[in-house]
Amino acid sequence: MKKVVFALAFTLFTLNTFAQDEAPAEEEGPKEGWTRAGNISFLFNQSAFNAEWLGGGTSNIAGNLALSYDFNYKKGNWTWDNKILADYGLTKIKGDDFTKKTNDRLELNSLLGKKAKGNWYYSAYLNFRTQFAKGYVFGEDINGNETRTETTHFLSPAFLQFGPGMLWKKSDNFKINISPAAAKLIFVDGDFTNVGNNQAAIDAFNADGGYFGVEANESTRFEFGGSIQGYAKFEIMKNVSMENILNLYSNYLEDPQNVDIDYTMNLVMTINKYLSTNITFQAIYDDNAIGAFQIREVLGLGVNYGF
Repeated sequence: MKKVVFALAFTLFTLNTFAQDEAPAEEEGPKEGWTRAGNISFLFNQSAFNAEWLGGGTSNIAGNLALSYDFNYKKGNWTWDNKILADYGLTKIKGDDFTKKTNDRLELNSLLGKKAKGNWYYSAYLNFRTQFAKGYVFGEDINGNETRTETTHFLSPAFLQFGPGMLWKKSDNFKINISPAAAKLIFVDGDFTNVGNNQAAIDAFNADGGYFGVEANESTRFEFGGSIQGYAKFEIMKNVSMENILNLYSNYLEDPQNVDIDYTMNLVMTINKYLSTNITFQAIYDDNAIGAFQIREVLGLGVNYGF
């Protein structure tokens, strides 16, 4: 089943990337020297109902701030692409005791390439991911009051992935990197894995898969495997652009058939220079975190500033 899901995810990305060929082609390759581009967007959602509203519903307010910044370099046969992604969102629902996160991501991607032949480059890549703020699981106490239990925070977990490989790069907007020998480190706060010296507790913790795969009383996990990273951005039609980001990773040391999948689609429908409708869809599969797909979708009116 997992192989089927993996195949479907990869097929979806492939279809989207090949649509690049139908979009207006770039006549010139990447320019020499540094090229920089960034965008800050703020998405806002709000719903309100008065006491007489009979259709049901709860008043709420939500906001999401996102940053995307690219700084790429090209000199002769060398190319160096860097991308920073940062997202943070909150929602407040009337009657709830706590404001809750809707999004939280900090990610750095760096990809170095030296031209081999045609569109192929020898490459080395680095990917770092974590979050900004604490994450909680919410519940209720015996009196019906809302409770929350901290499960994550900044640098817990944090993921560092790197390795050599081969890069196929048509342009800054269309590239695939293949690394058959990639290392992956997972860092966590020891407070989340500390179960003491009780062997039964240690065995039970490890039997549950640990904390993001990190075993009891440890704070790091090492993996070694293969990685595929794909990026494609193109115009579907005038004023409508789609960005696709796909990351696949297979750990050779443990259950290599359980491929980690991280796919993000950003669809931007431009209204004018500062306003747009933004749709973000993200699907993550990582059996060290949870044996199911994590799905995130955000839709809203965006206020954008490009730089």
